[in-house]
Amino acid sequence: MAGDNERSRPSGFAMTPPGGSPGGVTSGGSDKGQSDKGQSDKGQSDKGQSDSDEPDEATDDSQTRELGDDELVDLVNERTESDVDEILSRLDRELVGLVPIKTRIREIASLLLIDRLRRRYQLGSSRPSLHMCFTGSPGTGKTTVALRMAELLHKLGYLRRNTLVSVTRDDLVGQYIGHTAPKTREVLKRAMGGVLFIDEAYYLYRVENERDYGQETIEMLLQVMENERDDLVVILAGYKDRMDTFFQSNPGMSSRIAHHLDFPNYSAEELLAIGRLMLEEQDYTLAPDAETALAEYLQRRMAQPRFSNARSVRNALERARLRHADRLVSSGAKQLSKEDLMRIEAEDILRSRVFDDDSPTEIPYEAEAGTDGADTDVDKASGDVDKASGDADKASGEAGDKELDQPEAGPDLGKEPETKSA
Repeated sequence: MAGDNERSRPSGFAMTPPGGSPGGVTSGGSDKGQSDKGQSDKGQSDKGQSDSDEPDEATDDSQTRELGDDELVDLVNERTESDVDEILSRLDRELVGLVPIKTRIREIASLLLIDRLRRRYQLGSSRPSLHMCFTGSPGTGKTTVALRMAELLHKLGYLRRNTLVSVTRDDLVGQYIGHTAPKTREVLKRAMGGVLFIDEAYYLYRVENERDYGQETIEMLLQVMENERDDLVVILAGYKDRMDTFFQSNPGMSSRIAHHLDFPNYSAEELLAIGRLMLEEQDYTLAPDAETALAEYLQRRMAQPRFSNARSVRNALERARLRHADRLVSSGAKQLSKEDLMRIEAEDILRSRVFDDDSPTEIPYEAEAGTDGADTDVDKASGDVDKASGDADKASGEAGDKELDQPEAGPDLGKEPETKSA
């Protein structure tokens, strides 16, 4: 393999010198932020954060100065200056539960901090491998953790840019000969210096189609993950069983992944806590009987198909807000108090189709319009269908609004790569 100063790169892949910004990368798009406080991929996260190529922060000489053998380093000051504790605390606030995941992230943060201190004493150590794989069901926080990881690596000096570029197969793989390499190359240019998050990465490889162009993308990724590992962190995400199959078919990819994090499903109690956080962030409150109704809703919904953890909670609360607004407007009241505008009542939740005694356990696709099945129910009073969750209708095959980590309905064609600023 070529030495560090003689690394080969994909043809036409222009690298950026340290401290610069990637050539040809433009900023654009609107920043929708991270609306579902850590719980909808954002967890728990909403898509749509814009390109934000932050200027590289000035280096503090006191944090990089080489130390003599007899000098001591102030660990508390190092932690404070790097913002490690603040980033980890924010992760705790944004995500309910996920103790094993948070523990692993803290371990990685500690390793990187200590590795940085060792370098100041000129102690020999190789740069830790940072490519990762996040597995788990939709709505379990994979994207939120990826965003915080990008910020953490940037603060500790392992990445030049505090940016996460989120893509799927359609952003990387072309539809005809000669189309794939330019698409993949452009995505890599945008992500260089930050984190590349590949959702549903197993779609890159289609064993049933020998002429599929995804293998070309995989080969380019393998080369860059090895040769540019000091300037790019790749995070693969998807369902665990499908990722296991993907790695079996692509052992070269598996060998480059240093950290495998499996995100567990949430318990009913954790989902209820997530719901409280979401409502609190939007200045809503639950009446006591409404909290009981939401707990019962979650128990019923968890037993039904296509349940999506925190994303299903978000969708249920979006419907409750619709019913709350409809109830107030239809009440005929001439005046409303601030409390009226904030309080979700039990009836705003109990009107869900999930509470129908004759509601089938298996909800047919024909009755759905979204990812989460019953939580995208037809409102019993108005019959209005909330189209915001946007899954593909199985009967018609029409592609909807593809959210990160939604239950797989196949790739969404024509979607632009998305860049998130952590």
